[in-house]
Amino acid sequence: MQKIKSLMARQGLKSPQESIADLSPVENFRIPSKEEMREMREQPIDPQAEQEIINSIQEVYYSNDSFDMVQHELEKLPPELNLQELEEYRDKLKRQQAAVSKKVADLILEKQPSYVKELERVTSLQTNLQLAAVICTNARRQLSISKEDFTEASLGLLANQRRRHLLTGLLKSLRTIKTLQRTDVRLSEMLEEEDYPGAIQLCLECQKAASTFKHYSCISELNSKLQDTLEQIEEQLDVALSKTCKHFDVSHYTRVQLAYTLLEKTQTAMDQLHMHFTQAIHNTVFQVVLGYVELCAGNADTKFQKMQYKDLCTHITQDSYVPCLSDLCKALWEVMLSYHRTMQWHEEQDKEAPPTTDEAGAADTEEAVVDHSYVKKKLEHGLTRIWQEVQLKVKAYLLGTDMSNFKYDDFIVVLDVISRLMQVGDEFCGSKSELLQESIKRQSVNYFKNYHRTRLEELRMFLENETWELCPVKSNFNIAQLHEFKFMGQSRSPSVSPSRQVLSSQDQVLSSQDQEVLSLFQHFSQEGNPFERHIDNKDEETEDVLASNGYESDELEKCVYQDYDSDSDVPDELKQDYVDEQTGDVPLKSASRETLRSRKKSDYSINKGSNAPILTNTTLNVIRLVGKYIQMMNILKPIAFDVIHCVSQLFDYYLYAVYTFFGRNDMYESSGPGLISSRLRTTLNRIQESLIQMESLGEGGSSIHGGPGEERKEKVPSPYLSQLVVLTTSETLYGLAQRVVATESLVFLAEQFEFLQSHLDTMMPAAKKPFLQQFYSQTVSTASELRKPIYWVVAAKALDYEQMLLLMAGVKWDIREIMSQHNVYVDVLLKEFEEFNKRLGDVSRHVRVPLPVSNVLWEHCIRLANRTLVEGYGNVKKCSNEGRALMQLDFQQFLMKLEKLTDMRPIPDKDFVETYIKAYYLTENDMEQFIKNHREYSMKQLANLVNVCLGSHINKKARQKLLAAIDDIDRPKR
Repeated sequence: MQKIKSLMARQGLKSPQESIADLSPVENFRIPSKEEMREMREQPIDPQAEQEIINSIQEVYYSNDSFDMVQHELEKLPPELNLQELEEYRDKLKRQQAAVSKKVADLILEKQPSYVKELERVTSLQTNLQLAAVICTNARRQLSISKEDFTEASLGLLANQRRRHLLTGLLKSLRTIKTLQRTDVRLSEMLEEEDYPGAIQLCLECQKAASTFKHYSCISELNSKLQDTLEQIEEQLDVALSKTCKHFDVSHYTRVQLAYTLLEKTQTAMDQLHMHFTQAIHNTVFQVVLGYVELCAGNADTKFQKMQYKDLCTHITQDSYVPCLSDLCKALWEVMLSYHRTMQWHEEQDKEAPPTTDEAGAADTEEAVVDHSYVKKKLEHGLTRIWQEVQLKVKAYLLGTDMSNFKYDDFIVVLDVISRLMQVGDEFCGSKSELLQESIKRQSVNYFKNYHRTRLEELRMFLENETWELCPVKSNFNIAQLHEFKFMGQSRSPSVSPSRQVLSSQDQVLSSQDQEVLSLFQHFSQEGNPFERHIDNKDEETEDVLASNGYESDELEKCVYQDYDSDSDVPDELKQDYVDEQTGDVPLKSASRETLRSRKKSDYSINKGSNAPILTNTTLNVIRLVGKYIQMMNILKPIAFDVIHCVSQLFDYYLYAVYTFFGRNDMYESSGPGLISSRLRTTLNRIQESLIQMESLGEGGSSIHGGPGEERKEKVPSPYLSQLVVLTTSETLYGLAQRVVATESLVFLAEQFEFLQSHLDTMMPAAKKPFLQQFYSQTVSTASELRKPIYWVVAAKALDYEQMLLLMAGVKWDIREIMSQHNVYVDVLLKEFEEFNKRLGDVSRHVRVPLPVSNVLWEHCIRLANRTLVEGYGNVKKCSNEGRALMQLDFQQFLMKLEKLTDMRPIPDKDFVETYIKAYYLTENDMEQFIKNHREYSMKQLANLVNVCLGSHINKKARQKLLAAIDDIDRPKR
């Protein structure tokens, strides 16, 4: 149809025939020529035959307009052409063409009226289109005028305004984006300033803003960057949290906790905090110990850094052990103090938490309560964990070194530091510090055994080199003046460890309203360190004490004694105490003022003003040792029994030495009855069996051999008296001065032990208190009983008792008249006593002879004299009644003169002599009863009574009966 229209437009309106003639052969399917039309008209018209011809046309001819029929037919030609066949085939094609042409012509003729009508409509449409084109041109011209006059002038303004509004919003967004992109700089500044809450707040606000502008492509990258920054802040916040473990700062910790609150990670912060505290403890102790180990190693070897902490502790040297322990405890104190202050901060925050009423606030409050509850439980549980970690670290340090060979003062510092640390643990979490107690007890027992063994050996050396010379001291000397007993003078209960006295005198001055003693955490909360304070005080007090042999300086000594001196009017030169030139020992004072007062009144001394305690250098050493032992016991109560047991061994060994030197042989040489009580004998046997290492049969009787191993190690060889001590000279009363110094120094030592009993009792475990009571009742109290055997030898040798017996043997006792004059032997005996009294006075010029000593000496001498008299009377072969009267006269003369020489009342063994003399007047029956009742007389003396007194009055049978009775009495003694 379009082809037809275009054709009509080009050629104008024509007749159908003309129109058909003008069509191209292709477009009209090759319109037949006139000749052909004529032939077709001439041919008979058979529609059916015509249709058959059309149907015989191959389908390929209907395929498309571009089909090349000529090419097709040429390709169908056979290789060998046959003219006849070709002509026949050509005729066939002509017929088909003619049929098609005829068919087309018929169709055209059939549709011609419609064609003409439609062609008219096309012409009319063309006219209308031309008119419409003119109208459109006019309209476009009018629109162009309107655009220039209205749209560009008015609507353009509105469009520009809208664009300006959009650009303004865009500019604001761009500025926000620019600010967001520069936020990381501000965040870095805030992190450097440690303003973690501000940094997190800014980061969260930036994230919120970034979500608003997420439609910009640059913002999506910024959002991920902000997330990375927030994670970086959390990492730095974790580092900042770890810093609070060593040095707690309120403002710093407040910022950190606020930051975690903004992150809503309060509980996570608590978990991290405990992990940091544990790590801080490990790192702190490792660095402290590593520093000392590397310092002592003195080389650049890095092998120590790769060691485990436990192995590292074994490389600490003895010299650096105490400073390292002190620094270790200082560092651990800082960690525990930080934890303590952390808990305080949270408690204060809980108290200051404001109440909330609105719903949103109530929800927040409920969440906060959950957090606070978690934090509180976590912190409380962490106390035990932190302290357990501290104990494990200190325990590893304590057990890493063998302290058995440490100096005493170093070990005391170790004990006191650990005691202070255990006090810290008690205040920190109420712990009894079992790990520390166990480890320090192990080290203490090990050290103390070795230390005590060495001290016993030293004591033996002192005793064997002791000349038992008097160490002159002032009369008001007191053991509290010795440094080792300083703790006794402090105003506190003896049961309180000296380590608790950490406050200086200035700090201890409290107002009357505030009497509570501050805890360590309260006292050292802001500044200072309890371990540093202790070391400083120790240095101030013991600088001179730690010098040779541990004695105080003159200045300190002078200061101490001024507290006890009451003689303010005495010149300073005279106030200086007597100090031994060889050792520098400070003097000592007896236990009570009443003892001093009694000594001033009644001591046997020419110099009545000299009433100072009698002691030796060795006594001072023993007392100092006791003080050191008690110090150790105060600081470490778990080994209190071991210490007290060793204290008792010091006294035992001293007592045994004095007995061995001055009393053992005398006991067997003398015949005096009851010189050693059964209690004293038991004590000496016990000491010999448990403490003395005997290589052969002891002089005391029993054979004690030191066993192998530990038992032998705990025993000490028996000491030997120095060769410089001479006990055989009569001019010195057989070493009376040395005997007095030795014995009375032992008595003085016993008095000091009595003075310390209450303190030792408070330290002794309840289960072991019977041991202490037994030690005091059976050992300490027997010290004065050694006077009898020791002074007996002096009394036995001071007078010539053999001469008395010879003089008495020359007296005639069977006289027949009563004599009015006593015998010469009485005067000789009294002269011996006068000489003894003079020698005693000579001795007292050098050594004060206390009243109990002089009493014992006089008692021994008088007893020996009286027994010598009885012995002399028992040797009489013949005696008359007048002879008995002469005996009484002699004895009464002796008593009368003797009472002028001594103040002793009554005279010892006075009845012993008088009863024996009066027994001469007894009858046979009375004599038998006398023999049974008076077993203090020897068999010879009793036999003499029977033979001499009753011999002429009784028959032989009666005499035999009485002698048999005497023999029966004597038999059990054999």
